[in-house]
Amino acid sequence: MYKRILVAIDGSETSGHAFDTALQLARDNGAQLQPLYVIDNPLMAYDASGYDPTALRDASMQEGQQLLADALARMKHENVAGEPRIVEVAPIGEDISERIRISANEFNADLLVLGTHGRRGFKRLFLGSVAERVVRSASLPVLLVPSRQAQTPVAQAARPGHADVAAAMYELPVSGGHMHGGDAQPQ
Repeated sequence: MYKRILVAIDGSETSGHAFDTALQLARDNGAQLQPLYVIDNPLMAYDASGYDPTALRDASMQEGQQLLADALARMKHENVAGEPRIVEVAPIGEDISERIRISANEFNADLLVLGTHGRRGFKRLFLGSVAERVVRSASLPVLLVPSRQAQTPVAQAARPGHADVAAAMYELPVSGGHMHGGDAQPQ
């Protein structure tokens, strides 16, 4: 049973599917849910004449606050406990995937839920993804929810003892019926 679920949201349709899945899992398991919005500040580290990074940061903060307010309203409607959180990527030496992993550890999450666009082959190799980088470094189970809900109900596949189904849907290796985020390698 999962008791502390963290779900990363960014306003995309994909992260909306991830939130729906995490909300259902939290409700069904009586778990706490923490929706997480990450503000990335890659351009804010550079000093360019006439460039004011506060406008971009303020817009990102406003978007995050609105998304998290909506998430909290849905959580209350479903009687799911938890507190949404906004975090910022450190200006040097950190990216979104690292901030998500750190936030999951700070929350003591026992499940991390992420949306994924499901890129394959050359696109995945060339573009990479936040979800893939999180899976590679995670020390807890990670449930990847595709941009289009798969035929198999993802929340059903994510229940303890069914990790092999969820992992197979997303090409993650399994061992003994458990997903291993820290040593997962895409096939």
